[in-house]
This record gives sequence, structure tokens and C-alpha cells, in this order.
Amino acid sequence: MQAKPQSSSSFDVVANLALARSSAPQDRERLLIAIADLCRSDSDCARPEIQGLLRDLFLDLVSSAEQAIRLRLSKTLAEVPWAPHDLIKLLARDEIEIARPVVAKSPVLTDADLIRLLLEASVEHRIEVARRPALGADVAAVIVDQAEPDVVTALANNTTAHVRDHDLSRMVDLSERVASLRAPMARHPGLNVELAALLYGWVGEALRQAIIDRFPLDTLDLQRAVTDSVHDVRSDLGLAQSPDAAERDRSVDRAAMERRVVAKLEAAGQLRPGVLVRALNEGKLGLFMTALAALAGVSTEDVRTAIDSEQPDTLLVICTLSGIDKGAFPSLLSMVRRLNEGRPSGGMAGPPIADFASPPAERPPQNARALSAPIDSTGADKKGSTSDAWSIF
Repeated sequence: MQAKPQSSSSFDVVANLALARSSAPQDRERLLIAIADLCRSDSDCARPEIQGLLRDLFLDLVSSAEQAIRLRLSKTLAEVPWAPHDLIKLLARDEIEIARPVVAKSPVLTDADLIRLLLEASVEHRIEVARRPALGADVAAVIVDQAEPDVVTALANNTTAHVRDHDLSRMVDLSERVASLRAPMARHPGLNVELAALLYGWVGEALRQAIIDRFPLDTLDLQRAVTDSVHDVRSDLGLAQSPDAAERDRSVDRAAMERRVVAKLEAAGQLRPGVLVRALNEGKLGLFMTALAALAGVSTEDVRTAIDSEQPDTLLVICTLSGIDKGAFPSLLSMVRRLNEGRPSGGMAGPPIADFASPPAERPPQNARALSAPIDSTGADKKGSTSDAWSIF
């Protein structure tokens, strides 16, 4: 069998090694560019035996190269998948004009490399990371954690970035105090109606119209009503709006927001047994308790006592008062236990205790109608859907 001839490009690599022995800057730069051009066009550079050689040569030559040569090298290797990893990391930490091509495009950089740039490099480098196409979700999360306005705004403008729902929600929260975030968040493809309702509360008229154009007006109106409740509570409590304070606020005022939301639903005629099931389906035990207390005409403390008790009898009584069909109670009880660490525990001790609580003398009309309204597992009762009156937390 005839041996495969050595490619001319591989031969050129070997021939150019002689230039490495020269101390003249122009010779070293000629060698650097020659190898870089070869790397871009020759798949042989991906071979393991050549990779080690290229890495050592590049790192040695780049250390003394002029800025213009390093920039040309960065542009040449920016999209080369077999460029030496150590070299690409070195170029990514260079001054921003040199770093930009590889930070933006190099497939060699890993999420760990990009996160290190976010933690150690300049703000210009961090902005370039945020603009990188198809940015990973872990990298995006670090950008949101750092909450630098210019960097988060660059991320918001990067519609190809992978951003988790939780981080997208934090970006909308941040837009309340960072005006530059509002326009890109209003047109962000990940924006949903709940986040749009929050954003609507602090954008100008032009962006409000853009939000209305994207989402059904009736649904957005209900979400805005909930958003207004959140702002009312924060205002009443005098809560700060810094990122750290906002996180603390969410735990402090959640119960107050739940009461406001339930009041809004009740005023709109949307407080029905289906709300209870949907709250449990979405893991919102606090909202379930607040809505159940309002529907049954008891206090939230009564509901808390019932769901923490040793038997489910009391909870059954309250659920019956709220209008939940008894046949649906076992499923509801299972959901409550899943969210409440297995409580109420035990089995039914006996017939429901009739005198635990009685309906108020004048029940709200929707409660009286709901007493016989069965519910299904989707959280919608048979008399209407609660989907357009849902809140966000």
C-alpha cells in the first residue's frame, strides 16, 4: 500500500518552525500569523500530536507579539474549533479590542471560562460575554446575580441567550430601577403575561402599548390588578427596592400580597373553589390557605390549625364550607399533605364536627352558589375558569 503523502500544509508547519529560532520580532510574528492561518484552514491541526505543539508555539510567540498581531490572531482563531484552549483563554483576557472576537465567537471557550471572565475581567469583557450568541443558562444566571446595569441590559438584548424563567423574573424586577432594561425586556421572547404585568407597572406609555400589543388586554388587566396589589403592599409597608431588600420583601409581605390578591379575585367574582385546587397544583400553599379562609368564612389561623392537625376532619369541614365537593376532598388532601410535610396526618376520626365554624350570617353570593360546584384537577370549577384571574409570586 502506498503511504499517504504528507500534506503541504503540514509540511509548511514543519518548515516554519525554523522561524521560531529567530529572535527578530518580524520573524516571530511571521511565524505566528502563518500558523494561525494554517489553523484556520487545515483540519490536520485538530490532531492531538499537533495540538500540543501548536499550544506551546502560540503561547511562546504571543507573549512578545505586538497589539496588532494579537488582534489579527484573535480574529483568525475566533471561530476555529481546534484552536488551543490555553491560547484562546489568554486572548480572552487580553485588552477588550483583542479579546472581543474570541469572547464573542470562539467555540473553544467553556461556560466555566466565561464565568471566570465575569468574575475577573473588566466590565467591557462582561458586556461582551453577555452578548455572546446562544449564551448558556449558567452564565446568564451569574450575570443576573451580579446585577450590573450595563451587563444585564446586554443580556436582555441577547435574544439567543438561554435564560431560566427564574432569572428572567429577576431581570424584570431589576428593570424597575434600571431604565435601560425596560425596552429590551418588553420585547424579550421569554416574557410571559405575568412578567409583562409587572413590567407594565413601571414603563412609559410607548412600552405599555407594546406590551398590550403582545398580550390579550383582558388577561393583562387582571394581572395588572394583581401587580397593583403588590405595589400597594410594598408602599404601605415602606419596603425598600434594592435587589437584596426585594428578596427579603418577598418573604415579609407574601401573606399581605396573598390577602390583596384574594380580595381582588373576590371583587371580580373570580374567587371560586377552582382557585384552591390551582393554588395547590402550583405549590402555593399560602395562597390556598388565604383563599380557603375567605371562601369558608373562617380565619387563616383556623385554616393553618386545620392543615397542621393530627386528623383531616377539621380541614374537611372548612373545605365543605368553602364549596368544595366532598368527592374531591381526598385529592385535595393529598396535595395539601405534599406541600405541608405530610400534614394533616392520620385518618378521619369520625363524622365532621358540625359546630367548628358556621358560615357568616350573610355569605357572599358566589360562596353560596359555589357550595354545590364540583371541581376538577385542572383547578377550574364547572361554573367558570380562574385562569384569567391568577396571580404571580
